[in-house]
Amino acid sequence: MSRPPVPGFTLDHVELFVPDRVQAADWYAHVLRCRPVPGSEEWAAHPQGPLMISPDGGRTKLALFTGEPQGSRPTAGFHRVAFRLSGEEWLGFVARLTELGLGEEGGAPRVVDHTGAWSVYFTDPFGHHLEVTTYEADLVRRARGAV
Repeated sequence: MSRPPVPGFTLDHVELFVPDRVQAADWYAHVLRCRPVPGSEEWAAHPQGPLMISPDGGRTKLALFTGEPQGSRPTAGFHRVAFRLSGEEWLGFVARLTELGLGEEGGAPRVVDHTGAWSVYFTDPFGHHLEVTTYEADLVRRARGAV
């Protein structure tokens, strides 16, 4: 019997490595009408942080990181796909990590407090990097006793 999907899953962002984040953001603005996501400026201020851009005000985002792009191969792939949950749904998902068998092969999932968001990072059985994130950071921080 298959399990129903976790309620509320939405594609949050796809991470792309580009040689120049600002140049890439300009291209995505011109071609796809993506704009910087309000509230993510602090992340973009760090050299290793993402410049978050979106065509829909932040509902779905591209996270532009400085680095070597995958190239022009048709099977270039992606770096990580992130899914968004509400704070309560995220807490429930994290509570089920062991039950879901995550981390048994590739090590324990990594839970990170990004100040304005919480994320859990893990891989699928094929080595694809995945993230489940929530922007209800204060709710998660209180629930985890990390205030």
